[in-house]
Amino acid sequence: MQPIQGKWAGRFIWAAVIQGLIITIVTVFIIEPLSFFNINSYYSPSKVIAGNGAGTWMFTGYISYLVVGVVAVAVTAMFYFYIEGIMGKVYKGLTNALAWAHYILMNVGVAGSMLLMIWGGYTAGVASVPVASGGLGYTSLQIHEQILGQLTNPIGALILLASVGALLGGLGFVLRSRMK
Repeated sequence: MQPIQGKWAGRFIWAAVIQGLIITIVTVFIIEPLSFFNINSYYSPSKVIAGNGAGTWMFTGYISYLVVGVVAVAVTAMFYFYIEGIMGKVYKGLTNALAWAHYILMNVGVAGSMLLMIWGGYTAGVASVPVASGGLGYTSLQIHEQILGQLTNPIGALILLASVGALLGGLGFVLRSRMK
């Protein structure tokens, strides 16, 4: 029996590659922005992470992006490969629409929410640093009211979007695997 070449496994692999490229660029900025880009006007992202507090948002967003945006998207390709390539069941009609919803909603939701967390954590971390050290000297209350509080609803909405995408994809897996 010749395995069928599936489209969805390849799409998710390429999505994982693109997500990996994005987080690689973010990593370069986090590790050493001063050397690579001669950025002198901003507080180092690695110091924001090491400073704890609001920098935890940045770290959490970064790790979550690696795990969900890159690894989980790549692993998802294996589910599609199994159903299409091994089981020989081609996505069409409703299941194809569910796969598209999975692909778009999950990737947009994960990238958007995690990048907002990274950016918000960095911005809040810089705001918490004393003025004499290059920060804004904000108190924890100011940081939460003026920076992080503004991001919780958009981040939550994007996480919900990613979750709906994953649920629709799971529904598509079940339906397609049960259909002839």
